[in-house]
Amino acid sequence: MTFTIVLFFVGLVLLYYGADFLVDGSSRLALSFGVRPLIIGMTIVSFATSMPEMMVSLLAVGKGSSDIAVGNIVGSNIANIGLILGTSALLMPLNVPRGLLWRELPIMIVATSVLYGLCVDGGLNRADGVILLVLLALFIGYCLRFARQAGLNPEAPESLVETEVSHRGRDVLYVVGGIVGLGVGANWMVSSAVIIARSIGLSELFIGMTIVALGTSLPELAASLMSAAKGEMDISIGNVIGSNIFNILFVLGVCPIFQPIAVEPSILRLELPVVMLFSVALVPLCWHRHVIGRWKGAVLVVSYVLFIVAMTLR
Repeated sequence: MTFTIVLFFVGLVLLYYGADFLVDGSSRLALSFGVRPLIIGMTIVSFATSMPEMMVSLLAVGKGSSDIAVGNIVGSNIANIGLILGTSALLMPLNVPRGLLWRELPIMIVATSVLYGLCVDGGLNRADGVILLVLLALFIGYCLRFARQAGLNPEAPESLVETEVSHRGRDVLYVVGGIVGLGVGANWMVSSAVIIARSIGLSELFIGMTIVALGTSLPELAASLMSAAKGEMDISIGNVIGSNIFNILFVLGVCPIFQPIAVEPSILRLELPVVMLFSVALVPLCWHRHVIGRWKGAVLVVSYVLFIVAMTLR
């Protein structure tokens, strides 16, 4: 059992650094093309930070652990809003772009609603996966169109862009190395999590919703905190919203294609409604003065802690 626990944390470390390399390489590649921070946060960074969830959920499905696969995504989305966005706001008040409030936030709410509707029959099959992937394609198309309309990033210094252009080869290696780290780390983490859960009598759903979800959310936490600390609020908020959209449409769209996923009835009663509650609650929080200040961040973090307590008691 000691070896299994060590393997879990080694996998967690590989997952973290793999995602860190992937985020760093992807962000610098985007910067070399002069793309705006909000676009980077909504697309490149969101996709990169969703890769741990993809790797973990895909491997969990392959091992027959649907509860870990679903719990990982639902738990990660709750952690992204409650813990990560809340902690970022505690560190630095986040200005909310008006466009995000009218466009991307409603898209996240719609994606969450669609997921709930598809899970009502007790699972996600291949047809459900196709539906989610079609919605993903529409979302990516929207992002590309918005990127063209927004144009290049006028705030990016020309010298910095030129520097990143000369380092594209290095950044590609970062991306490849990150993907390898994610694959190995996810495999070790899922395998050990299943063994630990079964040996101490904890449900795989609880493990997926808490420990695994927190582990795969570390890249989002790191990316958002670093962005907030550097004053890049657009990346910090865009990363959370975009990551939640990618988690639902990308991860839960791909996984059922390989293997249908069973969804426990308890998820429909507690966890999925909580995801919807957190998502909808962001609307008034963002609408009020278009700033997520420290007191709002505290509300989000406390709400997340209460959710974890409720999961533990159940």
